[in-house]
Amino acid sequence: MSITLYTAATGNGAKPLILLEELGVSYDIAWIDIMADEQFTPEFLKISPNNKIPALVDDGVSVFESGAILLHLAEKHGQFWSDDPATKISLMQWLFFQAGSQGPMLGQAHHFRQFAPEKIAYGIERYTKEANRIYGVMDRWLSERTYFGGENYTIVDMMCFPWTVTSEWQGVDIAEFPHVLRWRDMMNARPAVQKARAIIQR
Repeated sequence: MSITLYTAATGNGAKPLILLEELGVSYDIAWIDIMADEQFTPEFLKISPNNKIPALVDDGVSVFESGAILLHLAEKHGQFWSDDPATKISLMQWLFFQAGSQGPMLGQAHHFRQFAPEKIAYGIERYTKEANRIYGVMDRWLSERTYFGGENYTIVDMMCFPWTVTSEWQGVDIAEFPHVLRWRDMMNARPAVQKARAIIQR
């Protein structure tokens, strides 16, 4: 088995690293310098048509989009997912929540609050408010369960976690969301998460 992960030091880039470390499988890393626009090279575009990291090549099969990568690996190895139809529906909802709401909205909050070349009040207010709303959604769900999948740790947790590491960048006081904080601390305590964060330096 040959796995190469194409990634960079971002929240999205950390997601598959966590799963690979949890699985304990052998893999190689190809670092993509997104500040130098390496994601636009013809070679990388063959792997990731949307010119985004992360991307994965697993025994010659290319996979792009972090959710697709995690789902592929989880199903292939039979871990951190579920074959139960009802559980799978619940997990799938939160997988799409991360890809369609949490990641994009918190990413916009990052951009307007930290990286925009000019401070745009409308953008800062809109996405800071949306970031706090997203944390509220997560907090309500986690108030009644240990993980997003109930008592079972899954790729949904690995998908959601990296974006919560920099909650202060999003204008979020994590103390206002105690259930997310409890879950984040629990995630941070996992050896595989610690190793992945050390590799990604995030």
